[in-house]
Amino acid sequence: MPDNKLVQVSNLGKSFDVNGTEEKVLHDISLHVDRNEVVSVLGESGCGKSTLLNIIGGFEKPTTGEVTIDGKTVQKPSKNCMMLFQNYGLLPWRTVFKNVELGLEGQKMSASERNERVFKYLELVGLENKGQQFPHEMSGGMQQRVAIARALVTEPDMILMDEPFAALDTFNRYYLQDELLKIQERSHTTIVLVTHDIDEAIYLSDRIFMMSKNPGEIHREIKIDLSKPRDRSHSNFQYYRKQILEEFKFSGEKSNIGFHI
Repeated sequence: MPDNKLVQVSNLGKSFDVNGTEEKVLHDISLHVDRNEVVSVLGESGCGKSTLLNIIGGFEKPTTGEVTIDGKTVQKPSKNCMMLFQNYGLLPWRTVFKNVELGLEGQKMSASERNERVFKYLELVGLENKGQQFPHEMSGGMQQRVAIARALVTEPDMILMDEPFAALDTFNRYYLQDELLKIQERSHTTIVLVTHDIDEAIYLSDRIFMMSKNPGEIHREIKIDLSKPRDRSHSNFQYYRKQILEEFKFSGEKSNIGFHI
């Protein structure tokens, strides 16, 4: 039977030198992510969520332990693993089409192949008629969809998302969460999401890794056994929400500080 694991994090630790003193940010983190899975790393600010994501993506090197993707040790960033940030990272002087096409530069593809690939993913995110617009002519939600298309156009195995909807208002955030689930279902891309929004983690994730801090550790893993899309008002959804809040309170974390609940 084939191994369904895409990512394996083993005994991971990370320390930084702060004015000559070693500051441990992550301690002994082990987890795995399956193919075509959406997982969230949930915790309050300062617990090392983004550092963990950067190590998985190859942007930071671990002090101890290792990360493997598809059985290969992560040494540097790869086009098989794309990072998506909350600030979108779009180039204002390039059209939507050219921003998405940016991900294909350097690849051995003909112009017609590039055009076909870009249109495919613009259509996937519902922006097939917006290719000639510039980022400043679009709402924040539409800009984030452009960023998602740019990440998908390289057809990566995995997308890493660091608080991707934090800058949006509630209505756009809910809308894009629904869109992300539809896109992920159609593209079969594995997603690792960093968030401190409890409802967002429950709504999107197959599993949630809860982190405590000082230093950052995986406190608990919770499997969300609900079909998608989910009803935020349903008692089953509220059950997981209450469980997570109680877990953080039990672990000594202040559940009403640093979280969106």
